[in-house]
Amino acid sequence: MSTTSTAPQWIATPGKPVTAHVPEMCLGQARAWLVDHRDEIRRGLDEHGALYLRGLPVRSVEDFAAVRDTVVTEAASYKEKATPRSHFGSDVFSSTDLPPQQSIRPHNENSYALEFPGVLVFGCLIAPDEGGATPVTDVRKVLRNIPAPLADRFREHGWGLVRNYGEHLGLSWQTAFGTEDRAAVAEYCRRNLTAHEWCADGHLRTVQRRTATIRHPRTGAEVWFNHMVFWNEWSLDPDVREVLAEDFGAENLPFGTSCGDGTPVTREDIATIDAAYRDATVRESWRPGDVMIVDNILTAHGREPYRGSRKIVVAMGDPVSLDDCAPSAAALAGFAAGVKRRRTSRWRRGS
Repeated sequence: MSTTSTAPQWIATPGKPVTAHVPEMCLGQARAWLVDHRDEIRRGLDEHGALYLRGLPVRSVEDFAAVRDTVVTEAASYKEKATPRSHFGSDVFSSTDLPPQQSIRPHNENSYALEFPGVLVFGCLIAPDEGGATPVTDVRKVLRNIPAPLADRFREHGWGLVRNYGEHLGLSWQTAFGTEDRAAVAEYCRRNLTAHEWCADGHLRTVQRRTATIRHPRTGAEVWFNHMVFWNEWSLDPDVREVLAEDFGAENLPFGTSCGDGTPVTREDIATIDAAYRDATVRESWRPGDVMIVDNILTAHGREPYRGSRKIVVAMGDPVSLDDCAPSAAALAGFAAGVKRRRTSRWRRGS
């Protein structure tokens, strides 16, 4: 039997993502193997949400891009950018350029956009000396772990997001939207149901409501799909939160989230949902050549702090429209009408 005819054998180990050890082969054979077993990989993703492939001959960005092209059928763009990334060409990016000592909470890529990647492909070119895993979180389990009254509140109202873009407020609007033209930003916001204003100091503020839960368009599974905890003020280190609030004011924090009707989320609610994520998270240490395929709707991902050199690349593909995912709450520019929000209360639906 040839190595390319050997079907992937998924190994489920508690606390780790499901893994298959790939037979030793050259890059051309590996590409053929991935094509031959595309259906098994797709079924594995539907069941497990993320798959680790160990032993692929991926040693460069070009190798990774060649493998990526056998896994996804269409590239997906990175919209409304939120973190710094390096672009290596061929739609291959660094997973993040944030400092190595910083951990990144689990999140579904572009959950705040009206179109988002259906599949993410990660690859390890340089493994760190210590730490640096890309943990993955089954957001079907996250939703089941959240107490029903809290989950139902977000099903009904969705979640709200306020972003402030400026020189000292995370990414600039020019970087996030990929343009120097304010009119182009305004048109993007109009088409993507995002309220916006140019503040007196020149920075951009956007406000949008998005659904907190969706259903997978192929499997029908309901999932917790949002950045609500990721960008909430109660998720910040207390000292960092205090400094940011003092320097910029509570209304001008780089990110802020709420319930979709504009009401605040309590510290206790954030802690409850954060625990739901932790209980649904698994991790594996990277080795050079590892590739992880993630269904971005079924699975969130994050990053652990690390020491040493680390080069994890990512590509996004198979874009999915929010309209195809049975959102539980409608997307709106601004917040839903009816409840006065303690901050940025001018942002009512249609404002």
